[in-house]
Amino acid sequence: MQKPVWKGRRYKLERTENLEEVLIALGVNFMLRKLAMTVVPVVELDHDGEYYYFRQYTVIRNREVRFRPEEEFIEETPDGKRVRTNIKFENENKLVQILHYKGGKTMEIIREFFEDELIVTWNFDDVIHKRYHRAVDVK
Repeated sequence: MQKPVWKGRRYKLERTENLEEVLIALGVNFMLRKLAMTVVPVVELDHDGEYYYFRQYTVIRNREVRFRPEEEFIEETPDGKRVRTNIKFENENKLVQILHYKGGKTMEIIREFFEDELIVTWNFDDVIHKRYHRAVDVK
């Protein structure tokens, strides 16, 4: 099996599609939406033993989500909601995350890692949001 392309790489956000629309659907307040639309995160996926770490670095705040594939856990979203989450590998370079919100709604986040880019697709309540990241460095 070859090494996953994300191993040792960081990816910087270059552009988004429908960000404000999905944030409205998620019920994110006006001020947090405007802030989210100005932030340019750098993200990475890392692995250490049985855990994986999805890290996001911004000038405002850094975030880390620690998980074991296919094991449900509670995650706090950037806007403070606590949701049940499950992340699995569809293949070595594609992660599928399902977030279960109160009230029965779910969001699917698909992360597809490539040598030079990361494409992230959010699907919530039939609103599709895409994030395009460029590989910026290799550790």
